[in-house]
Amino acid sequence: MKRTLLAVAIAAFGSAASAGIPGYVTDAEGKPFRTAFGDCVHTGTWTPAQAIPACDAVASNSVPVVSAAPQPKQEEPATEPTPEQKPEPLAEPARPPTLEKVTLSTDVLFEFNSADLKDEGKQKLDELAQRMKDANVEEVIAVGHADRIGSEQYNQKLSEERAQAVTGYLQGNIKTSNLQAEGRGESQPVTGDDCKRLGAEQKKNRRLVNCLQPDRRVEIEVLGTREAASEPGTAGLGGSAPR
Repeated sequence: MKRTLLAVAIAAFGSAASAGIPGYVTDAEGKPFRTAFGDCVHTGTWTPAQAIPACDAVASNSVPVVSAAPQPKQEEPATEPTPEQKPEPLAEPARPPTLEKVTLSTDVLFEFNSADLKDEGKQKLDELAQRMKDANVEEVIAVGHADRIGSEQYNQKLSEERAQAVTGYLQGNIKTSNLQAEGRGESQPVTGDDCKRLGAEQKKNRRLVNCLQPDRRVEIEVLGTREAASEPGTAGLGGSAPR
């Protein structure tokens, strides 16, 4: 009787192992046969290359199959915005010293409402140039001004033309290539309220024209250097220089 039961079990086991999944004992439905503990049963010919995930978490190359757990996303640390660095302003070159600054009335330099130099005006500019003969002139700036008679646009243009006439004449008399001409029109009067309520603002009003004469001017600034002159001594008179 015992021999009969053992033969039947072996036959059933062999039949189950021969069908279904290679390397595993399968049941009648072709699924892996599991023990009471839920483990699959290998056949005697099972190799790691035959492993299936349902029974053995082993890949075909015998390396255990391990699912990598997703890594939590690391947030980048918040950084404070850095203030924009403004470039340091370039240092302005040192301005040459002023040798002389004069203001000439345009009534001396020009006829009324004209930008053509008069002979009297040329003489005044010659005198200025003569005083600069011994100087190293680096720059000459001429700024023209007009009175308020007429439109702003016209006075601006006239003041520019007068300044250009002055620098153009000085260019041949003062040794420098840096001459600048500017016009301020009627924007910088010097008469203030002195000429108010003097009648119509037109060139026929001689009273007003004469009152506004200080506003019609050309300011000339000469910049550069001059060698310091030695103090006059009295050596020629038998004395010594003052200390």
